[in-house]
Parts: sequence; structure tokens; C-alpha cells
Amino acid sequence: MKAQCNLRRREFLAAAGAVASAPYLLPSGVLAAQGKKGANERINVGHIGMGGRASSLYRELNGLRDKGECQSVAVCDIDESRLARAAKTSPGSAVYRDYRYILQRKDIDAVVIGTPDHWHGVHFVHSAESGKHIYCEKPACCTLEESKAMIDAAKKAGIASQIGSQGRSQPEAYSMHRYLANKAIGDVDYVECFHYPSPEDRSNTPNSDPPPELDWDLWLGPLPWRPFNKRYLHGVFRWLLESGGGQIRDRGAHVMSCAMYWMGADGTGPVSVEATGTAPTQGLWDSAITMNVTYTFKNPDWKMTWTQMSNDDVKRKYPPETRVGGEPGGRISRPGYGAVYHGSDGKCIHWGGDGGTWAEKKVRDWEIPAGGKDVYRSPGHMEDWFVGIRTGKKCIMDIEWGAGTANLCVLANMSYILGRKLNWDHEKWTIVGDEEAQRMFSRPQRYPYVL
Repeated sequence: MKAQCNLRRREFLAAAGAVASAPYLLPSGVLAAQGKKGANERINVGHIGMGGRASSLYRELNGLRDKGECQSVAVCDIDESRLARAAKTSPGSAVYRDYRYILQRKDIDAVVIGTPDHWHGVHFVHSAESGKHIYCEKPACCTLEESKAMIDAAKKAGIASQIGSQGRSQPEAYSMHRYLANKAIGDVDYVECFHYPSPEDRSNTPNSDPPPELDWDLWLGPLPWRPFNKRYLHGVFRWLLESGGGQIRDRGAHVMSCAMYWMGADGTGPVSVEATGTAPTQGLWDSAITMNVTYTFKNPDWKMTWTQMSNDDVKRKYPPETRVGGEPGGRISRPGYGAVYHGSDGKCIHWGGDGGTWAEKKVRDWEIPAGGKDVYRSPGHMEDWFVGIRTGKKCIMDIEWGAGTANLCVLANMSYILGRKLNWDHEKWTIVGDEEAQRMFSRPQRYPYVL
């Protein structure tokens, strides 16, 4: 069932019908054993999506392949040019244009989902229902309905899941977590997240026919059909509320992931969310350019804010620390996003929150005192996922925690759209006292790309 990259779409669909009607035969001994993988067994991985971030995940996983941890056996993408590149960099892997072929394969233990945000919920649920362990790129989902369905599917299947908010697994994230857990700045009651603005589309690009290498219908998937416009993809899908959600869903899934983890707030949620922002005045992208969000938590009581501001304001209010020497590259300036943690005895800052997570110097220099509290040190985000697959341990960014962080971003955008504060009941996974907002809990999905 290995599809050749040079098949055109019509030939591929015809082949798909033939495959669906025939038994899928596997060589003797390749079927995965029931339960957890043994310590010395390679984990067979399929990749759903092979674009920008997804190709980085593929390279990261291949580093673990060289250690005997796993092996990539299948790649999939709806863009034939990307699929052709993937075929060259993944010799020996089966090549598909439709993710459902990967899910049919009983010899595949796990999948890496690196598709655009609007596909995450459907890909995750379908993969869990197929019994696959899942690494899914952040943000976890686009709606509250998706986040709940993903948690339920993972629990029912008993799979190990990891959402790609990898900031939790970075070395200096461990330092920051330990620093805060030992109350080096006292009790933290305010986390101040900051970021530069979302971009505005000023291109006035007209609709057009999709390029021949792209399956536009399959790219849209669960979204309503619409004419092709190159300002919808690739990468820039994140600036549309429908398929992305702006900086708060893109980087908020990193910065606020760290905050929820370090504050011990995983498994909880805010009681209220209030957001304001400035809307674009032209172009296709509709996510908020600047944004101010306040999250209020109870028992314990603390507050978190998210502010998207001008680049100049970021530099003025949160001047980046520059390190010289002692690190690869010699000189590293911190990015224009992160968070300030305000405690009863002081404050501290971290920059980034994704693949680059950096703590300020006083945090890096701090040493745990005698009798101090240690915290979990992740072996690496992908490595932590494999530990979960082999042992059943809950991953550091399990879907339950990833969905909780995604909810923060989704609720903020809902408050921004509606122009009012929302009250959230995390235990019941519902918006309280606002029927209009509650109707935004879910959205229609195109069959067959449904939860």
C-alpha cells in the first residue's frame, strides 16, 4: 500500500478505493503487542503532515531513531511537493496523501501530528480511536468541543499523548520551575505574559485556483469550503480565527503552558476571562492585532494577563537579556515574548516558552537549599513521550493539560469577539450564564472530517 509520490490525485483516489476493498496484509511478526512497548522494542511512528514544523519534528524523532528508540515507517501530506521532499528524506517509509491510510496500519504504534491547527482535533480523535499513541503539535485544538473530545478519546483508548508545547521540557524551564516551587520570590499571585502583535494582511491577494500539487479540499478538511487564496496557507493559517487564532493561540500555547505548569494549575481553569483587542482593518486575516486578556483563578487566588503590544513597547517594558559567550553561538538575545512572575518577595522573568525557554540570570544561578523541593526534569519533550508510551506515565504535556491551555486561548478569542467577560466552570467544561457564548462551544465540521 505504498503510494508513489508521482501519482496524480485522480489516480490516488482510485487506488484508495482498491485498497479499501482489499485485505491489508502484513508480514508475520510486525503487529505491535497488546499493551506497552518493551524497553528494547522500537516504536513504529507515522507522520501526519510533513510541512515546516512537522518536518522539524520528523528530524527530531530521527535523532531518537539513531539511539534505537523508534523508527519512522510512514509519512503523509496533502501537498505533493512536500510529500516528494518527505519521500527523499524518509527512505523506506510508506508515502500517503490521506492520513486514514496510516491509521489503518496495525504495525504503526504512534503518530506525530504536525498539521494546521484546524485539523488537530479530528486527527487526534481519529488516531486515538485507532489505538495510536499521539504527539500532536500545539495548540491542541480550536474549540472547546474539540478539547473535551480529545481528552475523552485519549482516556478511552489508554494511549500516551503529548502536546507540542515543548517549553516545559527545556533545561531552563526546569530551573524556573524549581525556583518558583521553592518560593524563591515568595507566593506568586500574578503572571504577566507579554508578546508582540499579530500581523495584518495588507496584500489584497485575490482568490485563485489552487496549485496542482495541493489537495485544497483535503487541506480544508473540517472547515467550511471556501475558494482558494494563498494567504490562507502555508504557515499563515494561524492569523485567521477560524484556522488559527492569532498570537494568543500560537505562542500563548507556549507561554501560558509554562505558567499553568509552574503555578501547579494543570487540571484547573480560570473562573473568568475578559479580553479586548484591535481588529485588522483590511485583508483576509482577522485575528486581533493587539490584545489584552485577564484570567482570574480561584482557590488558590491568582491572576494571569496576556498582552500583545507593539514591538517598541515590548522592548521598552521587557528589555531582553543578552548573554555573551558560554553558549553555542556565543551571543543570544531573548525573544520578544515571555512572562513576568510576581511574588510576595520579588519577581522574575522568563523569555520564550517554546523550543527556546530562558530564565533570567538570578534564576540560573540559584541553587536549591538543603531540604529544598525538587521538581520533575524532563529528558526532552519527545523523549518524555516515549517514556509515557513504554511505562504508562502521564506525559509532561498530556492532552488534558494541553487542552486546558488551549481553552485559555479559545476563551480569550471568544471574549474578544463577543466584547464581554466570560465566566468559565472548568469542572463542568461550560460557560456560565451566557447562552450566546455557549453556542460557540463547537462549530459545524464537514463530513467525513468530523469528531
